[in-house]
Amino acid sequence: MSALHRFAQLFRTQRGLTLFSRNSLGAFGLLSGVLQIVLALWVDVAISAPQRWVLLGALLAVSLLFGAYRAWPQRKVTREFSNPDIAITVEVGDLFAQGSHLVIGFTDTFDTDTTNGVVISSTSVQGQFQEKVYGGDVGKLDSDLSDALERVEYVSTETSEAKPIGKLRRYPISTVATLGSPARHYFCVAYSKMENDLIAQSSVDALWKSLDAVWDAIHVRGQRKAVSIPIIGSELARVSCLNRESLLKMITLSFVARSRQNPVCKELRIVVHPKDFEHINMLEVDAFLRTL
Repeated sequence: MSALHRFAQLFRTQRGLTLFSRNSLGAFGLLSGVLQIVLALWVDVAISAPQRWVLLGALLAVSLLFGAYRAWPQRKVTREFSNPDIAITVEVGDLFAQGSHLVIGFTDTFDTDTTNGVVISSTSVQGQFQEKVYGGDVGKLDSDLSDALERVEYVSTETSEAKPIGKLRRYPISTVATLGSPARHYFCVAYSKMENDLIAQSSVDALWKSLDAVWDAIHVRGQRKAVSIPIIGSELARVSCLNRESLLKMITLSFVARSRQNPVCKELRIVVHPKDFEHINMLEVDAFLRTL
């Protein structure tokens, strides 16, 4: 399916067709020039009319294949900056296989109950984090979160009548609880509000504010090491006014803007889940990175 998706990006989008045409024409011009030089040097070489058509067809075929190869959307794109000295990589893959610091999205209550997926979905990034990093030990995770939030003043407390399931303390949106060790930190950021009906809600403003807080935390605790982040806000947080590609661009823009004020880390990796690849035009992402 990803091959069909990339084929559609290449031949059914304006940018894809432009890149394909530019590379194909460039290759055709280069090959034609080389052929003319060869024929000029070996003037005694006789080429019949049928052979000329075959030669032209071969030139066109090679040029078109080269154009498609050069413009073919990749599953990984990287942009390196000289000022500041940072890099941004967008790639399709497994967030937890990156071997870097990770950014994990939470709600303002820092709920962790994944029982039957009522409060927190076990398939969400947070649910996978709890299973893959903590082995499903919610007690240990709650203890670590409590320690990390010890000095953070919560803004309100729900009653058990209003919110019968889950945690009751609400922390400010953009609160970051840093877990793990210096070798691999987990920056758990509250970028959405857990409503009492257990539906998480966020907004563009809340997401931008939360990203800024994450960069601050990484600046202090990350030791300039690489950091990986998913496309937060794309599903259960319901930032419905932005699609996945727009959210991805928002993350990169926020990171670059913050890095030009103070260093955050050497490399930011935005990891796209394979099932979300169908919603991302990597040609547009690559072009956007080159404009920053």
